[in-house]
Amino acid sequence: MWQQPRAVWAVAFASVIAFMGIGLVDPILKPIAESMDASPSQVSLLFTSYMAVMGVAMLVTGFVSSRIGAKRTLMLGLVIIIVSAALAGASSSIDAIVAFRAGWGLGNALFIATALSTIVMSARGSMAQAVILFEAALGLGIAAGPLLGGQLGSISWRGPFFGVAVLMTIALAATAWLLPDTPPTGARTSLADPLRALRHRGLLTVALTALFYNVGFFILLAVTPFPLGMGAMAIGWIFFGWGLMLAVASVWVAPALQRRFGNLPVVVGALGLFALDLLVMALFTAHPPVLVVCVVVAGAFLGINNTVITETVMESAPVPRPVASAAYSFVRFGGGAVAPWAGGKLYEHVSPGSPFWVGAAAVALGAAILWTGRSHLQHEEPSDLDEAEAIVAGDAG
Repeated sequence: MWQQPRAVWAVAFASVIAFMGIGLVDPILKPIAESMDASPSQVSLLFTSYMAVMGVAMLVTGFVSSRIGAKRTLMLGLVIIIVSAALAGASSSIDAIVAFRAGWGLGNALFIATALSTIVMSARGSMAQAVILFEAALGLGIAAGPLLGGQLGSISWRGPFFGVAVLMTIALAATAWLLPDTPPTGARTSLADPLRALRHRGLLTVALTALFYNVGFFILLAVTPFPLGMGAMAIGWIFFGWGLMLAVASVWVAPALQRRFGNLPVVVGALGLFALDLLVMALFTAHPPVLVVCVVVAGAFLGINNTVITETVMESAPVPRPVASAAYSFVRFGGGAVAPWAGGKLYEHVSPGSPFWVGAAAVALGAAILWTGRSHLQHEEPSDLDEAEAIVAGDAG
């Protein structure tokens, strides 16, 4: 599995950097707020704009890549990320940073929606081995993002943005040099196909589950740094532990549980435990050690859910898997877009613990929707490439 062409390693390296973007800004939320004299809800828009644009852009990634090819789509996404990250680091207002973070979301959508299928097509060995390689890159990126953000953020809040721009420039050069040309193949995807797919009750059930689950997920990410009250480096190490737990659970724990219990019980169980974790955070918001433990432990529940719900998506609608992925991502990222801003408002105007109460309730509601809609879920065997493309839906957020 590890003896791969250089093209595979180039895309895998770029994938690590792309997935850093999810947690990169976590450690610098408070420094940005202090520097810009911004409120928690204003700073949380860095997540909202990123996730909102990424969700909408997922509807067009198939449309773009089916017309210009995988390599050009990857490179276009990387260029947009480089420009957006650099401009965000050079900005002098919170509104400008939020706007350029939205551009980052567009670039990330174009890149990550194409990266896995590119690795599968270029890698040696089985499709399963290629997916594990991609999962390893994903886990490393999610774990390293907060750590890089904390280290560079301890120097300046601008550091993480410029750091990503530099790393992505290296990834762009490697992709351009090492990845062979990939002309468009297969049928062209319509912009309306993902929206039509949501007519299928099974897919809609899983997508709504993910929407409410992402409310809790992004409240955890966007709100927790404020009651913790720690510096950028300390926050970075805490969320590095969270990302490490997420990576381990995604790659090793989730498949084992899936084989033993099946998809539905594992997803419902993981969501229930995550809701309880958020409930503890709501009760002990004034106790930073409890929050630290809950954040790290939450990584395991999120990792299990991210991996197992992917297969549930693939089984939930009789449509091509990339189309199902785009439809699912479009709905689920709505929770990731709304939650940070709403959580910040609750933190400011209600109480520090109120966002976590809402997050726990939303995750529990997501579990209930999945369980009550289980009769609409059906099993269909996807092709290898369709399965690879669909995995992006479970991992992108």
